[in-house]
Amino acid sequence: MAIGLEQSWLEVLSGEFDKPYMADLKKFLKEEKDAGHKTFPKNADIFNAFNITPFDKVEVVILGQDPYHGEQQAHGLSFSVQKGITIPPSLRNIYKELATDIPGFTIPNHGDLTEWAKQGVLLLNASLTVRAGMPGSHQKKGWETFTDNMIKTISDKKEGIVFILWGSFAQAKAELIDQNKHHIIKSPHPSPFSADRGFFGSKPFSETNEILVKEGKKPIDWQIH
Repeated sequence: MAIGLEQSWLEVLSGEFDKPYMADLKKFLKEEKDAGHKTFPKNADIFNAFNITPFDKVEVVILGQDPYHGEQQAHGLSFSVQKGITIPPSLRNIYKELATDIPGFTIPNHGDLTEWAKQGVLLLNASLTVRAGMPGSHQKKGWETFTDNMIKTISDKKEGIVFILWGSFAQAKAELIDQNKHHIIKSPHPSPFSADRGFFGSKPFSETNEILVKEGKKPIDWQIH
C-alpha cells in the first residue's frame, strides 16, 4: 500500500502513519494481497476522499461505513461509484431525497460524487478498503482508528463543519465531534431497509446549506452533472 496523501492532510496527520496500528494494518493488507484476494478500491484510490478534498477545504463530512465490494464500484469516496457503474440503492435514495429537498435538482444518470468532494464535502468511509464480495471484511483491522482520528482532527482543528451522520453506525461517531463548535445532522440511513423510517423527508442537503450560509460560507451545489 503506497501512501500518497495531499499535503494539507500530511501536515495535520504528522506521525499518524508511523503508529503501531498502521503497521499492523499495512501487514494485514499485504497478507490479503499475498493470499490472492482482490480488494477494493484500487491502491491509487484508497485515499481519494482526502486527496480530492484537502483538509483546509473541508466544510461538510458525510460518513459511510465500507467501500462498495463489487467490481469497479468503489473509488475512495463514500456512497459514490465510478461513472458507467449501476447506481447503488442507497445512492438512488439519496438522489430521491435531493429531488424533493433541493428545488430544481435533476437525478443524474451516474453515481460519481466527485463534484461534491471538490466543493469541500469529505466523503469518508470508516474503513477505506474491503475484500471483493465480502462487505465488512476489512473492519476492525485499523482503518477505524485512522478515520476516527481524522474525524477528531477535523473537530479539533476546524470550526463550523457540518457532519452528516446517517444510521446508527455513523451516529456513534458523534462522540468524536465537539458539538459546541460544529453541526451534526442525523437521520436513518438511506439504505432501502431504513430510508422509509425517516431518511426520506429529512432534508439534510438544504439544512446543510442553511448552516453554511449562516456560517458565512458558500453553500454546496448538490447538482451532479
